[in-house]
Amino acid sequence: MAEYDHYVDGEWVAGAGEDFESENPATGETLGTFPQGTASEVESAIAAANEAAEGWRDLSYIDRAEYLWDIYHELRDRHEELGEVVTKECGKEISEGKADVTEAWHMVEWAAGNARHPHGDIVPSEIASKDAYMRRKPRGVVGCITPWNFPVAIPFWHMAVTLVEGNTVVWKPAEQTPWCGQIIAEMFDDTDIPDGVFNMVQGFGDAGAAIVEGDVDTVLFTGSAEVGHEISQQVASDPGKNTACEMGGKNAIVVTEEADLDIAVHSAVMSSFKTTGQRCVSSERLIVHTDVYEEFKSRFVDLAESVSVGDPLDEDTFMGPVVDESQIEKFHRYNDLARQEGAEVLVDRAELDDGEIPAGHAEGHWVGPFVYEIDYDTDLRCLKEEVFGPHVALVEYEGDVDRAIEIHNDVPYGLAGAVVSEDYRQINRYRDRGEVGLSYGNLPCIGAEVQLPFGGVKKSGEGAPSAREVIEAVTERTAWTLNNSSDIEMAQGLSADIKTEE
Repeated sequence: MAEYDHYVDGEWVAGAGEDFESENPATGETLGTFPQGTASEVESAIAAANEAAEGWRDLSYIDRAEYLWDIYHELRDRHEELGEVVTKECGKEISEGKADVTEAWHMVEWAAGNARHPHGDIVPSEIASKDAYMRRKPRGVVGCITPWNFPVAIPFWHMAVTLVEGNTVVWKPAEQTPWCGQIIAEMFDDTDIPDGVFNMVQGFGDAGAAIVEGDVDTVLFTGSAEVGHEISQQVASDPGKNTACEMGGKNAIVVTEEADLDIAVHSAVMSSFKTTGQRCVSSERLIVHTDVYEEFKSRFVDLAESVSVGDPLDEDTFMGPVVDESQIEKFHRYNDLARQEGAEVLVDRAELDDGEIPAGHAEGHWVGPFVYEIDYDTDLRCLKEEVFGPHVALVEYEGDVDRAIEIHNDVPYGLAGAVVSEDYRQINRYRDRGEVGLSYGNLPCIGAEVQLPFGGVKKSGEGAPSAREVIEAVTERTAWTLNNSSDIEMAQGLSADIKTEE
């Protein structure tokens, strides 16, 4: 069994903390041993990043991007291998494990390619002899804290743009997926990137907290709403820091009376059960018009009863395990809550029979779909609180699409949502009134491409730690005005004369 280290200032560092193990959630097998980061390692990493910041920002965009092109090629060359590592460590089925790696190289490609694109804006001035324009400069050191469910893709959402824009990085991978973190750090080490520009500290929440509290200029976070809001509040109390946090959601699909039910059912199954419901954008609510409700329910329930749960390395598997025991406990807790709040259970595969668990996988963290219908009530917790598992509520509505949108928006979150309809007026109404940061029409409620900003509204986030929008979080803008005349002339008719007493 391999043992690994932190990566600080261009060196592999054992650290002073205790070790922890990464576990395969499908088998219970130990995948590796990793050091648990302490405040000391985090402080060293931040100090190294601050020391390296000036030299890194002095390089051109294109020179900085060259380091990332090496990683782009390695991600592509090792696609199959790394897809299996993702699946072994976080449990999502193999096509999703490979797609995670593909998304990572797409993000690196976007960020590195953006180095050669135009930057800044020319702004017209009132004064003909003046040039006005916008420039950006890096903020300095960026702390990145990433989740386990996209253990290769999301780190590159955070770090690829951040580095190309001239910042240095201190990164903490999720404690559930440290092996993926180790491989990414090895990739950076292989590029011979200058010491201190990229740093990785493994560990738990205390290591993440030390990054947030440390001498960093921006914090990028993707994860739970509870942790994200703590980070936002802490950063808000420090005027020198900035943050972008993408958090969870209680996402929904609206199926109107004008829906193509083939699209609707397919979209719902993908949205609710891919990654075993453990995506920030997974749909836990299906809001369906009364005219099509019974047919939709029958078809969705049939698929939920039969969807394949099994070995995530098997290409015939649709749902793998959940990531750990705490996810199982939370899933069952919310299933019980739904029952207590009056749900009629339609599918209960929450505890799989022994025959449904693949041979040799008895120690894995297995659950199946849990589907119920419930009359809408604004006070129902099961319709308001994120579960992060294959826990799905069917809610019937009457009337026009505005009623569906009202139910859709009646949650504290606003990350993602979808509408299925053949009437473009209904789609556009949802587009204009749905309170979400990511929206889909006649599609599953998953699948943002890397060039689109990924973030939500309300409790789901502040800013978008990816693509073009993350540039706002990791750079400062300066509005420059340059006078090309030997005289000074002011805008708004302001006099430039200096008056003196004679």
